[in-house]
Amino acid sequence: MPTHPNPYRQGLDRNAANHVPLTPLSLLDWAADVYPERCAVVHGPLRRSWGELRERARRLASSLAALDIGEGDTVAVMLPNTPPMIEAHFGVPMTRAVLHCINTRLDAATVAFVLEHSDSRLLIVDREFSAAAGAALEALRAKGLRVPIVVDVDDPEYGGVGSRLGEIEYEAFVAGGDPAFEPRMPEDEWDAIGLNYTSGTTGNPKGVVVHHRGAYLNAVGNVLAWHLPRHPVYLWTLPMFHCNGWCFPWTMAAVAGTNVCLRKVEAALIFGLIREHRVSHYCGAPIVHSTLISAPASLRAGIDWAVKAMVAGAAPPAAMIEGMATMGFDVTHVYGLTEVYGPAAACAKHEHWSARPLAEQVDLNGRQGMRYQVQQGCTVVDPQTMREVPRDGETMGEVVFRGNVVMKGYLKNEQATREAFEGGWFRTGDLGVLHADGYVKLKDRAKDIIISGGENISSIEVEDALYKHPAVMAAGVVARPDPKWGETPLAFVELRASHVPADAAAGKALADEIVAHCRQHLAGFKCPREIRFVELPKTSTGKIQKHLLRQLAKSASAIG
Repeated sequence: MPTHPNPYRQGLDRNAANHVPLTPLSLLDWAADVYPERCAVVHGPLRRSWGELRERARRLASSLAALDIGEGDTVAVMLPNTPPMIEAHFGVPMTRAVLHCINTRLDAATVAFVLEHSDSRLLIVDREFSAAAGAALEALRAKGLRVPIVVDVDDPEYGGVGSRLGEIEYEAFVAGGDPAFEPRMPEDEWDAIGLNYTSGTTGNPKGVVVHHRGAYLNAVGNVLAWHLPRHPVYLWTLPMFHCNGWCFPWTMAAVAGTNVCLRKVEAALIFGLIREHRVSHYCGAPIVHSTLISAPASLRAGIDWAVKAMVAGAAPPAAMIEGMATMGFDVTHVYGLTEVYGPAAACAKHEHWSARPLAEQVDLNGRQGMRYQVQQGCTVVDPQTMREVPRDGETMGEVVFRGNVVMKGYLKNEQATREAFEGGWFRTGDLGVLHADGYVKLKDRAKDIIISGGENISSIEVEDALYKHPAVMAAGVVARPDPKWGETPLAFVELRASHVPADAAAGKALADEIVAHCRQHLAGFKCPREIRFVELPKTSTGKIQKHLLRQLAKSASAIG
């Protein structure tokens, strides 16, 4: 090591001219400065330019600031893929507050929990979700807790039932703001920009805190990983509440693209919007792509250009890859978690793969792949030694990430944060192997998470609901493959002797009763789709052997 002073560290300090904290807010300014008239948002008959989007985001920020909302505060949103959701991704952090996107599929009790845990000061909620949101607010009042200010979104494109919960509607709230509001950019790029709750393996979800630096980098990382051109037309089939829409609200600003909004995922609507707006890109869980493949061919009439799709989750089956190719859609497989801002690894394709037999192409494209360019590392390690496993495609270990596109940690949960970063990597809890070319392939989910329609379901949370039924003595919940949702919960139940059904008809009636019971305690998508009455396999200490249940269910983790 040299002993003399490093001349490159002398008199070359950071200053306002050469160092600015990274933030995706700067991407909005770029798009609005360079392409102010270019279409940024499409929603039904509504069209808004990038210049208009920035003005509305500033108005939103101004109205929030007028309520003394700013640094250290949390603003929650319970919104579908509509313009207010896009505006919130810029307007909320312009005040230095943190955007808390609530999963719109959650039950009222969980909504109440995340509002309380995050201490959200304001809630922007679409009328479609007023029932769950309203019940959650009542639960907070009943406990004597602070209830957030409520701003209602009354979207003219929504024709369903629902009611207003607050004293002001979103459009009036935004209109009252100052279009010349000066955004309060972060002093430190490590400052939090977003809060997203993940179900994990316990009933109470964990609050994943992400920062401005990571949001900026992953927004740019999406551009690099997907080879996004300038001005793509992006269809919002992926929920924006999920990992901030994989950072794509900010990614679209980086390329001055067009956000085509979509309230409901239906094949006819999707194909109609693709055709009308010449959509070039969209993201989604496997169910979205499967829905399009199985739709009548007549719905695809007139779509004669290449559409690029991104899919995450379990490896896409051969039927999906074939079906997408038949439609002329090009699929990119990505992998990530809420803790790494959504996708942080991609199965980067090689030209020579296309010359291989379909079976080999499916196998190659079904891998989770390599890290994003903006991520420092993604590999598979021995969970005890933290050393990389052999690249033999067989030795299993834990998938880990490291880099700037990793969360700050879990809100108000220092123990969980320490455990997640033990060994100097983010521990995903997913088990996988490394192939000779360094590509990661998932084999199992060590924490028994069920991924249904792109959403995480905690098996423990489902089991807790089952145990509340008087007939249930013991229960084990695992994933069952599903052609539509990817995976759904399958419950193996051991009954109390006094409740064993006399015949098959009585058994079916009891199973239906237990599912109905679960619906009283869980969001619908978390409830078991099937109940099997068995004597549960247990260890000598009485622990249920879930690996045997997965084999019985022939779940993806057992046969992957």
